[in-house]
Amino acid sequence: MTTFEDLKSQWKNQPQQDIPSDGSESILKKLGGIKRKQIITNVILGATVLILIVFFTYIKAYNSGLISFALSLMIGSLLVRIGIEYFSIKKLKAIDITLSASVFSKNMVSYYKKRIRIHYIATPIIILAYCIGFVLMLPSFEKHLSSGFYTYIVFSSIVILVVMVFFIGKQIKKELSILKEISN
Repeated sequence: MTTFEDLKSQWKNQPQQDIPSDGSESILKKLGGIKRKQIITNVILGATVLILIVFFTYIKAYNSGLISFALSLMIGSLLVRIGIEYFSIKKLKAIDITLSASVFSKNMVSYYKKRIRIHYIATPIIILAYCIGFVLMLPSFEKHLSSGFYTYIVFSSIVILVVMVFFIGKQIKKELSILKEISN
């Protein structure tokens, strides 16, 4: 009978999970914050796409195959990201928080795993595609711009890329932390 007594003792000594005083309000607030950030991301990416499209037509990039390809690659990578975030927002909105805790947790774990794949597989590929498009545009910039302005574009783009990757990494870490917390 000592095995039963040991089990009973272990059961009683389990740490109690603290239930947040605000319960589902805390979860709703965190989910709302994630949705807002995804929407803000889409707005920023959408504005960038519009700027690139205006630039594409302004310089008549359709006359040059390489420039047309480079800008299409940049615009396409941003549109893919916008699409991913759009469907991710829809998926998050579809999670019903009124379901039982186990079903909600299962749905959140599934959403969390998809976001991990997006952040660690799709995001680097999208950034790489955008950078390739930009690098393909550099010979055209060098040809049509002064050497000082070309140098400025090259160095500022490197700084912007480093800052952007740092910012994206920080946001990804924060989002995944929140999702992991909600999933548990």
